[in-house]
Amino acid sequence: MFIPIPAIDLQGGRCVRLAQGEFDRETVYGDDPVAMALRWQAAGATRLHVVDLDGAREGSPRNHDVIAAIATALSIPVQVGGGIRDAETVEKLLFLGVDRCILGTRAAQDRAWAEEMFRAFGERLILGIDAKNGRVAIKGWVETTELTAIELALALKAAGARRVIYTDISRDGMLTGPNVEATARLAAETGLAIIASGGMSSLDDLRRLARHSGIEGAIIGRALYTGAIDLTEAVGEFTG
Repeated sequence: MFIPIPAIDLQGGRCVRLAQGEFDRETVYGDDPVAMALRWQAAGATRLHVVDLDGAREGSPRNHDVIAAIATALSIPVQVGGGIRDAETVEKLLFLGVDRCILGTRAAQDRAWAEEMFRAFGERLILGIDAKNGRVAIKGWVETTELTAIELALALKAAGARRVIYTDISRDGMLTGPNVEATARLAAETGLAIIASGGMSSLDDLRRLARHSGIEGAIIGRALYTGAIDLTEAVGEFTG
């Protein structure tokens, strides 16, 4: 089943969206993330995606209180990313009620640590791969490595990863459509379950992704906030 997943990005305790991951190109969509989360749940969401942008940039989560409040208020599972770089942070987030934690920067840099984490937490972890011009980006997207997304996914599949959120940074927040070709290729060449992210602009974008085996969902951000995609309609089409 293909699942549309609404996104809430947190910066300074507010709901924001960045353009192409650039922190100085933010749009604020609300000062009450819990109310926003409840709005998406009421619209039919079966899962919520939350990113701690402050944590991604600074290296450890900075919005624990807001994340805890969201997880407590919702009855649907919540997945969280941004600055998760040690087991203690994962344990704390799971204790707060988070369903899955997303590993990005440190997993890309430290394979032994990633293997240890996937062994310890299994399906409670998702590998986050963010790519800029085909290369993996880390540290809140401010640094680009020489690794390709497929190289990193295969290496961490061997370490125990089973699910990947793949974001094309050039598309993120731009409403220009997802990179369907790259996302489908990642699914086909790795055999991992892939959640697409970046650039969703219409229901047709979701339909194009859903046609490909191995793509199990898509994260939707700006398109929900602008009304370009109606979440109730999307959920009804793909999960109803």
